[in-house]
Amino acid sequence: MSSDTHIVAYVQEGEFDVVLNGSEEQVVVVDFTASWCGPCRLIAPLMEQLAEEYKGRAKVVKVDVDSNKPIFKQFGLRSIPAVLFFKDGVLAETIVGVSPYEQFTNAVDKLL
Repeated sequence: MSSDTHIVAYVQEGEFDVVLNGSEEQVVVVDFTASWCGPCRLIAPLMEQLAEEYKGRAKVVKVDVDSNKPIFKQFGLRSIPAVLFFKDGVLAETIVGVSPYEQFTNAVDKLL
């Protein structure tokens, strides 16, 4: 296990299903983001914190919408940041926009 400060990795479209269904963790949190998106930068540290706090229980990943438009469209998303919460590969909750950290932890806690 690397102790890199950025524990939230980017995943590409090809890896997406594997992450959702092949993770040891039942809960997967996906942060849809883009480099040009200011609000996305505000929740980036929250995603890192979430990954740290729920290590071993929930997996947190990011998807760059610019290079993965099909996934973005697949979930009917129109704006970012959008954070999607999956349990056992099934979408359980979506939080769009900048939200307080508690809203993200509450969403994870409900699924654990």
